[in-house]
Amino acid sequence: MKKKNTPKSKQKTKEIKKEVSIGVMPMGDRVLIRPFRETEEMKVGNIRIVLPESVANEKSDRGKVVAVGAGKWEDGKLRPVQVKAGDTVIFSRYGYDEVKANGEDLYLVKEDNILAVLK
Repeated sequence: MKKKNTPKSKQKTKEIKKEVSIGVMPMGDRVLIRPFRETEEMKVGNIRIVLPESVANEKSDRGKVVAVGAGKWEDGKLRPVQVKAGDTVIFSRYGYDEVKANGEDLYLVKEDNILAVLK
């Protein structure tokens, strides 16, 4: 049986539909991130203690990219955002806005505040 190749334009359309279903589409060079739930782990001898996020009180600085904006205009040209939906990233803890969509807490981050992409 012959394998059917999906053109890139159709793949992008599928990604956009998935992003729009969240209800939030970032503008410009902003990126929508679903933060990872942080847990704090301590080991005392042979006993492992896991503290949930509510006890640890630390906000995550890592997450998965859910949606990206079109990019930033520089010198009359559109420079697309360098990350894509599905990337796992590390971002600045102090450089985001909290957004609630479909009962889920998400972060809206400018591309400049993304520090690294994890491979």
